Amino acid sequence: MNLKQARYIRAIAQEGGVTAAARKLYVSQPALSQMLRQVEAELGAELFDRSAAPFRLTFAGEKAVEAAGVMLAAHERLENQLQEIREENSGRLRLGISVQRAGQVLPLALPWFAMQYPHVSLTLTERGSAALEELVSRGEVDLALAAIESTSPQMAYELIEREVIGILAGEGAALSHRFPSGTAVRVEEAAGEVFISLKEGHSVRVVQDMLFRRCGLSPKVLLETDSLEVAKRVALGTGSCMLCSNIYVDDMVRRHGAFFPLEGFENNRHFFACYPKGEPLPRYAAGFIQIVKQVLGQREM
Repeated sequence: MNLKQARYIRAIAQEGGVTAAARKLYVSQPALSQMLRQVEAELGAELFDRSAAPFRLTFAGEKAVEAAGVMLAAHERLENQLQEIREENSGRLRLGISVQRAGQVLPLALPWFAMQYPHVSLTLTERGSAALEELVSRGEVDLALAAIESTSPQMAYELIEREVIGILAGEGAALSHRFPSGTAVRVEEAAGEVFISLKEGHSVRVVQDMLFRRCGLSPKVLLETDSLEVAKRVALGTGSCMLCSNIYVDDMVRRHGAFFPLEGFENNRHFFACYPKGEPLPRYAAGFIQIVKQVLGQREM
């Protein structure tokens, strides 16, 4: 049976005869009778006992109506799924984000996203912020959340959160004894400090290298790591310094160290949602951006 035949056979069974079924289906009785004879000929068995009024299903008819129900239910499920895709309530979001930001953002945003878009799957690619924009341009991710400059003409940017770059110093660092936490200082004030550094590929590493070159600094680097959390804990534990954003200043930093915003440095690398310009953004991707903005805004309140 095809879908049309399955629908017609089920209607005849439900209405108890060809005449009533034809009225329900808005088809002529002769055409419906002809279709029934054709199906029975193809199956090699009668589906209805026509001597009874209303028609009674034969054993073959019971099996045919059961199969018709399965076919029609499967078709309805497929139509619903395709409609969801057409309305962009279903699909896959390939997200690029740094490990550090993922730890901040995803626990807050994903419960809301899953509630609003239960049929959208999320594929995660974790890279340093400096590498994420390239992944978007190559089509490897649909959307990146990254601390970057909004400079590429091929990209669309939505600001999520502004960042202030500063020096995080452990309580054993000389900088922590010279200035109260929160004091704006020039990077030259940390010339004699030991530094913990993130590896290349991270947004703050780009800023760090630029500042050190500009000021002619070449401080001792105790450790390079891909993990901002490791860098932060080592800096606090060893009395070292590191460059980082204010958004990573937490209770641990306030208890065991200090944070000094950089004086004379205007940061242009903020936390953006980045995606290809000129391409329509799926509704669920736009929804994800709005959820991230909302949950991060609530966190700051």
